[in-house]
Amino acid sequence: METAAAPRVQALANAGVSLVPAQYVQPPEFRPDPTHRLSATASSLSVPVVDLSAAGAGDAVRCACAEWGAFHVVNHGVPLGLLDAMRGAGLAFFRSPMEEKLRFACDPARGAAAEGYGSRMLANDDSVLDWRDYFDHHTFPESRRDPTRWPDFVPGYRDTVVKYSNSMKDLAQKLLHTVSESLNLPPSYIEEAVGEVYQNITVSYYSPCPQPDLALGLQSHSDMGVITLLIQDDVGGLEVLKDGMWIPVPPLPDGILVILADQTEIITNGRYKSAVHRAIVHADRARLSVATFYDPSKSRKICIAPQLVCKEHPQKYLDVIYGDYVSSWYSKGPEGKRNIDALLIEQ
Repeated sequence: METAAAPRVQALANAGVSLVPAQYVQPPEFRPDPTHRLSATASSLSVPVVDLSAAGAGDAVRCACAEWGAFHVVNHGVPLGLLDAMRGAGLAFFRSPMEEKLRFACDPARGAAAEGYGSRMLANDDSVLDWRDYFDHHTFPESRRDPTRWPDFVPGYRDTVVKYSNSMKDLAQKLLHTVSESLNLPPSYIEEAVGEVYQNITVSYYSPCPQPDLALGLQSHSDMGVITLLIQDDVGGLEVLKDGMWIPVPPLPDGILVILADQTEIITNGRYKSAVHRAIVHADRARLSVATFYDPSKSRKICIAPQLVCKEHPQKYLDVIYGDYVSSWYSKGPEGKRNIDALLIEQ
């Protein structure tokens, strides 16, 4: 939840602060490795790249979902010019004067994850803050989509977001069909389990940080919803947790990063994992990313697919109303943990 007192990270960076304010300092166990050296094992690992036009795309998706919970897709059908336009629109917003940006600031009265320009999302005032500013757009269902809440001072911004939103919804549904089929479920199974899609698009801006080894742009977490589609600029900073190791996810200019989220792990009875990830920051370079979240409605009950429960794979998670799940996350924050673990059934 955005608060009136929350500083803009970009304003701190532009003011030339030499020390990270205390509210941004991560506990030692959550801080990035200051040497940024990878072990030989970690250096040999990289997030899979799946060519959606290839004959073996389904098998590649199956392996990536089971082993990583994250993968890049190429030949995905989204015009590359649209990816560039979306990145460009976001960058133009954050490079605009502060007084212009503040016209579209989040309204605290609208609750957690209010639409607009913000710097914090959690209701817990004691939580460590991310070294990040963002603009969150509510884009689906179309009844939530109100472009007048989006910037009007960047040429073509609103049209770009609408086009991007529609393309990301189509791609998410295509991917969910592939994920369902990879588990021998009907192609529309996960899409139907989710019901009416609620889509948010969040443009995140990670300003240069004077002490990047003390802060995180985005602390370790798994996403709450069903699937997240992310594009980055060329700076890099995203990391995915794999076998206890943080693996960098280098930008792929023509690719889109797919991140499985918690509700997909529930529906698949843990066969596929939601990916734990974070964003580190840099001392001398800003970074931009655009994340598109594909989520159920708050009233939707999410259940494990009964076809995926058997003696060898007993039910792993309790059913959950998605709105309750979201509320618990926003009230306490990730705390370096996965929210989904609270739903585990003791075996």
